[in-house]
Amino acid sequence: MGKPTGFLEYTREVPKDDAPLSRILHYNEFHEELPVEKLQVQGARCMDCGVPFCHSGKLISGMASGCPVNNLIPEWNDLVYRNRWEEALERLHKTNNFPEFTGRVCPAPCEGSCTVGLHGDPVTIKSIERAIVDRGFEEGWIRPEPPKARTGKKVAVIGSGPSGLAAAAQLNKAGHSVTVYERADRAGGLLMYGIPNMKLEKTVVQRRVDLLAEEGVRFITGTEIGKDIPADQLKAEYDAVVLCGGATQGRDLKIEGRELSGIHLAMEFLSKNTQSLLDSNLEDDAYLSAEGKDVVVIGGGDTGTDCVATSLRHGCRSVIQLEINPMPPLSRASNNPWPEWPKVYKMDYGQEEAAAQYGADPRRYLVSSKKFIADENGQVSGVLTVQVEWKKDENGRIIPVEVPGSEKVLPAQLVLLAMGFTGPENPVLDQLGVERDERTNAKAEYGKFATNVPGVFAAGDMRRGQSLVVWAINEGRAAAREVDRFLMGGTNLP
Repeated sequence: MGKPTGFLEYTREVPKDDAPLSRILHYNEFHEELPVEKLQVQGARCMDCGVPFCHSGKLISGMASGCPVNNLIPEWNDLVYRNRWEEALERLHKTNNFPEFTGRVCPAPCEGSCTVGLHGDPVTIKSIERAIVDRGFEEGWIRPEPPKARTGKKVAVIGSGPSGLAAAAQLNKAGHSVTVYERADRAGGLLMYGIPNMKLEKTVVQRRVDLLAEEGVRFITGTEIGKDIPADQLKAEYDAVVLCGGATQGRDLKIEGRELSGIHLAMEFLSKNTQSLLDSNLEDDAYLSAEGKDVVVIGGGDTGTDCVATSLRHGCRSVIQLEINPMPPLSRASNNPWPEWPKVYKMDYGQEEAAAQYGADPRRYLVSSKKFIADENGQVSGVLTVQVEWKKDENGRIIPVEVPGSEKVLPAQLVLLAMGFTGPENPVLDQLGVERDERTNAKAEYGKFATNVPGVFAAGDMRRGQSLVVWAINEGRAAAREVDRFLMGGTNLP
């Protein structure tokens, strides 16, 4: 650590964002960049804290605390402070294959467990991470590095999201011949079609896919294993198979009126928008438009936020986001101590944009949806809602209880269901005979990643359920290590 008193001398500074009312006019990323001198100052705020919780990567109270890929954060912060950027990039790539993704879309649990943040503002870790890798591409420090020799082993990776790409990158590095199968028309999975362009521009994703291809990874898109190619055929042709298909089955809301037109799962809305944007800049009309409509988004989280932001860019008439949980506190509650992830109220980019457009946070808390209301054409026209309170039932469980007389109808010509995901939908699990856990995910022990089928491994959301991009990278890397061990009897992969 080059500046022992940096956290005392300097205050936290993050890059500014474009103004909300200007950025909703386009789909480009809207974060500005701090100049190099300011990034060095921010790196100097990283202290020699003895036990750096920022890269611990533990689950505490069900939430990530610290970096799940165990980024060497104090090391590359110090290198940035010393203006040794290429060395900082080397440290960053030791643990993270794709810092250009996590530096953009990760919620930064590292910052939530930063020691400086215990009694002040945490170090600007996420912004520094992104700056390091972006500079690496700009300076040409990141180049294709194909393996010097091949092992003769063939591995199939099913799914090209963050876990699949991480597994492919590591297995290719070990010298295996890797083929990645993706059912969509472009590689990237969640990164390509699940995250809107304004959070992660698709040129950033394609740049990394192209780099992996130059290193020897083979990508086959538009091909669904279990449908276009039988899963047992794939298993017969490869020495190992890694299942990284994600948890893509959206949670539905089976209430009266669900059959009405105008009600969609969030991912259908988001993925069609991104595909149309990439194919034709939205000129083909092959997407679900919110233009001129009252939009109701049911569910919070990142997906709900993305639906709000996308609806605003379409030119919706209004947008409301419903959450059944209470509004989080403004500061850490007593049962949410550091270094846990701080469960506090904040406005993400979509809520900021809606507030700028309509004058208030679009979220409505402690609201349950009871019924979808139809117009004369079988189109949704409104949502009947009711306020709830969380109370204990006779068994001591906390459940939502309706507040009498609080029913209200919200106008809606477009309803988006953003209530999370229930598990994998890919038929490949059934065809291969892979056992599932109680949540319907592929059953494979964390750390080993082997399923009950010899030679078949599982990683990412398909194994652990809906989670963060950074956890998917963690699992893809770790699964690759176990596949390499299975194929070669030992491994040198980290």
